Amino acid sequence: MGFGNKDLLILGLMCMLRTCFSDCPRGFKTKGRECVDENECGEVSDYCGNNTHCFNTIGSYYCQCKSGFRNRNGDLNFTQFSGQCLDINECQDSVNICGPAAHCTNQIGNYSCTCHVGYTSSISSPGNCTDIDECKEAGICGEKGMCKNVDGSYWCECPEGYTTYGKERTPCSELNCGKSAPDSGSAQALGGLADISSMMRNNCLTLSNPSAAEKKGDGEALLEKLLTATDNILSPAPLKSSKHVSMLLSTVENFIKLIGPQLKNNYTKMETTETVEAEIVVQRGRTPPTGPILLTNENARLDTDWETATGMGTYPGFALAALLSYKNLNVSDKTYFEDIKEYEKDGVDPSFSVCSKVVSVVVSNPSTQNLSRSVNITLKHQVPPEKSLEVSYVCAYWNEIGAWSTDGCDRDKQRSNASYTVCTCKHLSSFAVLMATYPMEHTFGLQVVTKIGLTISILCLILSILTFKFCRSIQGTRTTIHLHLCICLFLADLFFLAGISQTKPVGGCRFIAAMLHYFFLGVFTWMLLEGVQLYRMVVLVFNATMRPLYLFIAGYGPPLVIVIMSAIIRPNGYGTKQHCWLSLEDGLIWSFFGPVCFIIIVNVFFFIITVWKLAQKFTSLNPDLSKLHKMKAFTVTAIAQMCILGLMWVFGAFLFQEGTIVVAYIFTILNSLQGALVFIMHCLLSKQVREEYAHFLSCICTPQKKRYSDFSSSNPSSSQSQASRSGQHTGESQI
Repeated sequence: MGFGNKDLLILGLMCMLRTCFSDCPRGFKTKGRECVDENECGEVSDYCGNNTHCFNTIGSYYCQCKSGFRNRNGDLNFTQFSGQCLDINECQDSVNICGPAAHCTNQIGNYSCTCHVGYTSSISSPGNCTDIDECKEAGICGEKGMCKNVDGSYWCECPEGYTTYGKERTPCSELNCGKSAPDSGSAQALGGLADISSMMRNNCLTLSNPSAAEKKGDGEALLEKLLTATDNILSPAPLKSSKHVSMLLSTVENFIKLIGPQLKNNYTKMETTETVEAEIVVQRGRTPPTGPILLTNENARLDTDWETATGMGTYPGFALAALLSYKNLNVSDKTYFEDIKEYEKDGVDPSFSVCSKVVSVVVSNPSTQNLSRSVNITLKHQVPPEKSLEVSYVCAYWNEIGAWSTDGCDRDKQRSNASYTVCTCKHLSSFAVLMATYPMEHTFGLQVVTKIGLTISILCLILSILTFKFCRSIQGTRTTIHLHLCICLFLADLFFLAGISQTKPVGGCRFIAAMLHYFFLGVFTWMLLEGVQLYRMVVLVFNATMRPLYLFIAGYGPPLVIVIMSAIIRPNGYGTKQHCWLSLEDGLIWSFFGPVCFIIIVNVFFFIITVWKLAQKFTSLNPDLSKLHKMKAFTVTAIAQMCILGLMWVFGAFLFQEGTIVVAYIFTILNSLQGALVFIMHCLLSKQVREEYAHFLSCICTPQKKRYSDFSSSNPSSSQSQASRSGQHTGESQI
């Protein structure tokens, strides 16, 4: 049964009246008809708040703060209306609460004590820190060091020849001052290195003398002197030999390792205006450092870590990493690249050059020949490649024999571009980016021109050979010469088209080169015979014919002798890595250009005399004009032929070197025009040959029936006309 609003109102008034008219004072409560004490500190009481103790009294209560807390008003006893407990900061109120060898840490309601390094505390007395005797630890100062315990620490005393690298709490490490500097003779060879070598040697001896610890040099001043000395060595002139380059690089690296422990700051950067820049980071302490190392300058960047810089061996309490950049160190001599043999491309050995600054990476790790992690070295390209060359970039280091090598260094193609190269190396030394350049191969354009041009030339030569062989009206000594000149040129073009670039296998390439040598020499030999024949026709007049046997011996014999002798003397000169032609390195090329130059000179002599004699005959009183005009035409075509062929091989002399693309195209076009020019000059421009062509085409184009009726006609007039034409033809032939 629920209560209505009226019932609730009556019930509330009764409760108020009972409270107001209760006979129990505050702090008491009614129990039956009696007033009993009320326990304000009961289990569910929150009269005093947090961090307090509640105490009940008869009719009342009071509060006190727990240990580590105090009332904000300062009173010991309080109620919820007169106080609040706040934390006490014991570390501020009592400065020496943990003693001089410990550190105090405040906590909520309490504090803790942590002993300083070199001290320890027992479980029973955590705030009582006592000194640790580190000298009880075996080998703490190294194999030769002596440990001396002091309050809260220890000292390592090193014998002569050893050092603590500037920190007493590090083990003694051996110093080899003789190894840190080159011998006096080598130092004198590098000029300014002698003084700095002497200074470094003395400083090293100072470091290794335990009685002179307070005399250790200023690392920054030593570094400045080292860079100045390097500047003096490199500024006047480039180093003369790879030995001097190796000596300078190794000496500077050793001195950096010696100077590093004496640097005051953990990071040092210093450079000279002209030659070298150094960036050095160091870490000291008993615990080996960890984390990344990033050193960078305008020309290079080093990405590694302290684990790599320190090494896996005994940590001497000191670690160093340095990046040195040489601004004008010249190491581009051709002999410096002889050990790099694996970058041949399409049978072509590249030309190498250094296209970045030379940088050295120095770390305190004593074993850098096989690192557990690769080191990334980013090198900026300094030398733009020539547009006419094909370029690839190679990561290399300066090896112990004084040359560039690529072993253990690879180019990261994904992170490299045309402006810089990222080298990933498994060892540390001096590094650079090498630019391997190859002749730019415009293969598509040249192949199209070569194939089209030589195909046309070969077809024209075939037509010329057929014409000279079967055209009866032009048979003679000069036609025989033209026939065999075309045969030699046809075979030379055929071998050129099929095998000039087929450098593999080597034996096949040498055969192609020998055939080209032979047939091109044959072309010039037959051209010489043409000059001789013209000379005999114009100057000697009589007995102008030559027996075919003599022509064959003179045309094919000398080229065969030259090729056989060349093959015996220089067998390896036939075929190169680029083309199946004669080598340019051992002088074999002159077995071709020598005879060619001789033939051109002799022909020029014959042609001058021939032209002079022709001019005299044209001015005579009764010249045979038709015959002279024919000889004039012969002479002009022969001279034109010699000029074109000679001009072609002027460009051909440069083609098989590192020629430009323009030279390659000119040679290819002239070579392609040879067959077409021979066909035009000796066939199409000859009236007799044109008539033979016309007669041959008329026979092919005239229908069979018409030709038969023409031959079988009994018309007298027709027979007479045929006889007349036959007589005329016979007469022309006799003339």
